[in-house]
Amino acid sequence: MSITGFATPEGTSRYVNRFAEKTASGHFRREQDLMVSSIGIGTYLGQADETTDQKYVEATIETVLRGGNVVDSAANYRFQRSERSIGNAIQRLTTELGVSRDEFVICTKGGYIPFDGAPPRDVRGYIEETFVKPGIAKLEDFVGGSHCMTPRYLESQLTQSLRNMNVESIDVYYIHNPESQLGYVSSTEIYDRLRAAFELLERMRSQLKIKAYGVATWNGFRVAPDSTSYHSLTRMVEIAKEAGGDRHGFRFIQLPFNLAMPEALTVRNHVVDGSEVSVIEAASELGVTVIASASILQGRIGALHEDIRKALRGLSTDTQAAIQFVRSAPGITTALVGMSSKSHVDENLQLAQVQPVPPEEFVRLFGNE
Repeated sequence: MSITGFATPEGTSRYVNRFAEKTASGHFRREQDLMVSSIGIGTYLGQADETTDQKYVEATIETVLRGGNVVDSAANYRFQRSERSIGNAIQRLTTELGVSRDEFVICTKGGYIPFDGAPPRDVRGYIEETFVKPGIAKLEDFVGGSHCMTPRYLESQLTQSLRNMNVESIDVYYIHNPESQLGYVSSTEIYDRLRAAFELLERMRSQLKIKAYGVATWNGFRVAPDSTSYHSLTRMVEIAKEAGGDRHGFRFIQLPFNLAMPEALTVRNHVVDGSEVSVIEAASELGVTVIASASILQGRIGALHEDIRKALRGLSTDTQAAIQFVRSAPGITTALVGMSSKSHVDENLQLAQVQPVPPEEFVRLFGNE
């Protein structure tokens, strides 16, 4: 039997209270009426094998038990294996370890071809058998041979993700890197496709399969408006209002933010009420929550200068300092960190006991004054 429910204000507040004496002020933040942790687990990297599967099960459990209540994945991460590992972790958390489903936030994504457990030898044959013959999508719907965001396809992917994680509902469902299509179709066509996708996701909300939705991007929100891969958050919110009214479900975006990629905060590429602002500032004005991906640049953040480490509260490892930078950035709610082992969780969740750098210090040291 699949696990029912969503994260709720009552459940996440209960979760926070459990860690009242174990976490520092500022680790939990209130967003979209939920209490969410400043550090969450990402599940992108790793081998597609049973050893890695089990390590992600253990790391997800450890994260939730240590004060991280945001769990992030995507259908294509490790060929659906990451979602299935999360499903196994959720089962143990809710049936054996005393954690309720309403205490943590499950996020996943759809858009890329996920494959099933491993890459097929014949990709075209896989697409035809899995999506074309059942009438889910046409071959021409797959832009670049790998990305599709038609309503019928996204609905099938959402259904598969629910099955993979053995849950009846997902808290945040992202359209995965829609800018992947911009090299093939016009910006006007992208927004038309997003409108159709948002209308589908609003229907999924009405059916209680998702609570909220958004887009998870890599380049789209970080580049200049004249870039061919640019996305306008303002336009997306307008489309969401057209699809769902003022109480629409477009409430989250995910984008890379780290010491090497600070553009979401430093590049003023949006206009809100006549003012040029960064996408993070725009999101705040538009009622959209920002989640940071690649917080340690998928493990590629190099050694930090001692002055930077001291400014970030003298943390013991460069990884902790890099995460502290992200979770302290004004407007960033949660720093997602890929954690495929309990040792990673132990190191990174030590930050739950450390206050983020105050906004005035962060802006002075790292802001775009």
